[in-house]
Amino acid sequence: VQLQASGGGLVQAGDSLTLSCSASGRTFSTFGMGWFRQAPGMERQFVAAASGSGAITYYEDSVKGRFTVSRHNAGNTVKLQMNSLKPEDTAVYYCTASLTADRLRTGIADYWGQGTQVTVSS
Repeated sequence: VQLQASGGGLVQAGDSLTLSCSASGRTFSTFGMGWFRQAPGMERQFVAAASGSGAITYYEDSVKGRFTVSRHNAGNTVKLQMNSLKPEDTAVYYCTASLTADRLRTGIADYWGQGTQVTVSS
């Protein structure tokens, strides 16, 4: 089972960036998928999650209204559209999956992908 994330990079404050994560090795179409992030010296933090159909989404308070999580490719891909990026969004972003999106919202991820660095300069 592999979660392959891509799309990180260096941007300026106010810019947009889209992260993408594709699953392989099993189908995650009925699983919740989403994103966590970890800034230097900080604990990993839930960012956003979507249900298998994408109909139910959850967001961490600081990204609400700026980030959009969505499911694609019969549910085996999850994307994170990040708009109006701020320096405090700088972190390693991890693609995750769990039995439900709500489980991710509570901080429990059953599967982890490798991280992708997002750096927002001021």
